[in-house]
Amino acid sequence: MSDDLLAYVSVLRLSRHDVKVLKITDAYSLHKQVYGLFEDVRSNADKNDGASSGILWADKGGDFNHRHVLMLSNRKPHQTPQFGEVETRIIKPSFVQHDRYGFEIKLNPSKRNKQTGKVEAIRKRDDIALWAIERAHKSWGFEILPDHLQVTINPALQFVKNGQTVTHNSAHLKGELRVTDRSAFIDSFLHGIGRGKTFGFGLLQIIPLNH
Repeated sequence: MSDDLLAYVSVLRLSRHDVKVLKITDAYSLHKQVYGLFEDVRSNADKNDGASSGILWADKGGDFNHRHVLMLSNRKPHQTPQFGEVETRIIKPSFVQHDRYGFEIKLNPSKRNKQTGKVEAIRKRDDIALWAIERAHKSWGFEILPDHLQVTINPALQFVKNGQTVTHNSAHLKGELRVTDRSAFIDSFLHGIGRGKTFGFGLLQIIPLNH
């Protein structure tokens, strides 16, 4: 990317007709539509090694007539898709140089059990808030201001992929953050946070704050 380009942010707008024709019924079917908008730049070896797709997305819902999907990517999506409309603009490096931001994000709150080695869902609102605050400080490059944090627990996200039922715990977090480690913060913004990024989790949506 050039020095004046950090990433691309796009909005996919799907009509009610588009959603019906594409048979978008869950996160997996929406994931396939989003990824179909981009050139696949990863080799099979890259995918097996877990290399990033360079694509993050969040289902923003909509109204009776339209559904909107927000996307952040390291390359442009197709601007004339077969279904829906795509609007794209660039994000400049200066966007991530502020100290405070309003934020929202959909996360799959979970942690690995040290005894069993299994990944376990975090389900209670207070536990999710504490987990996010601790993880942000330790790994994500920012401090979440506890007094402004809102946590909404969503229904678990479930779909069938390759004959297997996949379940993701889901929570929506909204509040204010203060950057403490610029490099880690930019990495969190560009590459997403937590598990389930392929299926619409982990996109850190931020707005600079002046105060």
